[in-house]
Amino acid sequence: MSGINPELWEFPCEHNLKVMGSSQAPMISIVTEIVRKHAADFDESRITVKESRTGKYHSITAIVRVTDKEQVESIYRELGEHEHVAWTL
Repeated sequence: MSGINPELWEFPCEHNLKVMGSSQAPMISIVTEIVRKHAADFDESRITVKESRTGKYHSITAIVRVTDKEQVESIYRELGEHEHVAWTL
C-alpha cells in the first residue's frame, strides 16, 4: 500500500484492516502475527471472520490502533507479501 496521504489520516487512530485468504490457511494466526510485529498492543479479540458464500475464502477484519503512515504501510506491505493472503483493503 503506497501513497498514503497523512493529511487524510488523523494519527493515532483505529483502522479497520481487511484481509482475504484461503479458508484452508490459518488466516487469524497469519494476520495476528504480522500485525503484532508492527503494533505490539494489538488485541486479537478485535478480529472478526466471515466465510465466503462458497467457503473457499475467509474475510478477516482486524481493528488496529495505528500511530503513523509508516506503520500502516509496513503492515499492508508484509500482509501483501504473504503467500496465503489473496488481497487486502
